[in-house]
Amino acid sequence: MLGKAGQIGRELRHTLPALGELVSLGREDVDVCNQQALRDALSAQQPDVIVNAAGYTAVDLAESHRETADLVNAQAVATLARYAKDASALLVHFSTDYVFDGASTAAYTETDAPSPLNVYGATKLAGEAAIAASTCNALVLRCCWVYATHGQNFPNTILRLARERDSLEVVADQIGTPTSAALIAAVTQRAIEGRRRNVLASGIYHLAASGATSWHAYAQYLVAGAAARGMPLRLSPDGIRAVTSAAYGAAATRPHHSRLDTSRLAGALGLQLPDWAHGVDDLLDQLSDREKCGAPNS
Repeated sequence: MLGKAGQIGRELRHTLPALGELVSLGREDVDVCNQQALRDALSAQQPDVIVNAAGYTAVDLAESHRETADLVNAQAVATLARYAKDASALLVHFSTDYVFDGASTAAYTETDAPSPLNVYGATKLAGEAAIAASTCNALVLRCCWVYATHGQNFPNTILRLARERDSLEVVADQIGTPTSAALIAAVTQRAIEGRRRNVLASGIYHLAASGATSWHAYAQYLVAGAAARGMPLRLSPDGIRAVTSAAYGAAATRPHHSRLDTSRLAGALGLQLPDWAHGVDDLLDQLSDREKCGAPNS
């Protein structure tokens, strides 16, 4: 597995050992921007399943770091795909809802045409294309609004700011589905098992929690939930002001609607994917317990 220290990678380290011996690699083990180093690492390990949880995920920074984002999200993925094809290995790769432009208000299916609005989405789509071109055995799992108790993500940022400020502006015209890295890791294990049993065909699948919300409503839910659990905050839900994407002015343009239709994956694996709020409640419980124990929330 590549990307062991990321949000999804850290959770995969709990679920993947059930499938066999797991070798987890991070930046200190292999530089995925160095294609030869990546090939050497694969040759040394000779995996029968390659799980790629590495990615350049800084959406706004990618606008000014296109070359690095392309190296990680596209060129490294092409190297993994070529190895998987030559070695008859299974490649599991994580992509994003940001491959879509958000013009549709319906949940996106795997057959809808991608049209990314930003560099991050474009490089992730290029990675998908490289996998398809290789014709390797692969599961490409498109995920949406990923978070975990650790790392730099929306919940941790909102809760940090809620301790520091009594007012905040959050975008209200972008709709998606907050999805926990823990859920992604658990379903990834099931998906690999399903591919081994030919329950799943090689290809692209959407993986997200159910339901949808806006960033603004999501922030309000986080702050209300944290307050209900006794976490010390300066900010109240009423102090979070809704703004438009245009007014917020982020470097990268994001889709207004990026809900993913997960029926293909859920139906094949017999899953009932939980509502997004359940995962966020679990996150808040964990962060609250950690804070009571005096441990850092990162």
